Amino acid sequence: MSEKKIKNIFINGPISADFIAKSIANHSSKTDIGGHSIFLGQIRQDQIDGKSVSAIEYTAFEELALTKMHEVREEIFDKYPLSCLHIHHSLGKINIGEICLFVFTSSKHRKPAIDACNELVERIKTELPIWGKEIFADDTHQWKENS
Repeated sequence: MSEKKIKNIFINGPISADFIAKSIANHSSKTDIGGHSIFLGQIRQDQIDGKSVSAIEYTAFEELALTKMHEVREEIFDKYPLSCLHIHHSLGKINIGEICLFVFTSSKHRKPAIDACNELVERIKTELPIWGKEIFADDTHQWKENS
C-alpha cells in the first residue's frame, strides 16, 4: 500500500447542495475525465412501527473509520482506472430530506466511474464503523440497521 495521506471523509452536519455543486465544478478543468458517477444518500422519512423518522444522528469510531476508508480507497484505485475519488459522510443530526453521504468518482470512461461508485457505497455501509440513530418525530429513537 502506498504512503498516501489519510483523508478525512467526515463533515459535521448535512452536506449542502452548494458543496456538491462546487465539487462538480472543480472538475471541469480536468479534461482527461469523460465520466463521473455520483451517489447522494438522503435521509428518508421512514415509517417504523407506526412512528415517523424525523432525523438520523450519525456517530463514528472516527480513527478506525478513516483508517479503513483509506484501505478501501487504495483498493478501489488499484481495481478501477479512476482519475478522482471523493467521499464525504455526515456526522451529527441530519434531518429528513438532507444529504448525509456524497460519493463522487471520475474516470476517462463512464463504466469504471459507475462501478467504483457503486462498490464504494456498499463498502462504506458494510465496512466502516459508522452508526445511525434514527430519531422519531416523538423524540424517541432506535439504532439504524444498514440495508
